[in-house]
Amino acid sequence: MRDTKHLEKHSNKIADSKKEKALFRTLRKEVQAGAHGTLDYTIKEGVNKNKIADDKILKSKK
Repeated sequence: MRDTKHLEKHSNKIADSKKEKALFRTLRKEVQAGAHGTLDYTIKEGVNKNKIADDKILKSKK
């Protein structure tokens, strides 16, 4: 009797977590590229001041 209660409780817990994960996957929103300045970063100090940080500038720094 006692074992079946624990097994049922555990299986219900797993089923609930699966449902929650599935809902989280389907209701997830996309991220906007470039929102809040994340796409093009402008350099604020140094030789390349006020230039957009792209591959040419960043590769020369390495």
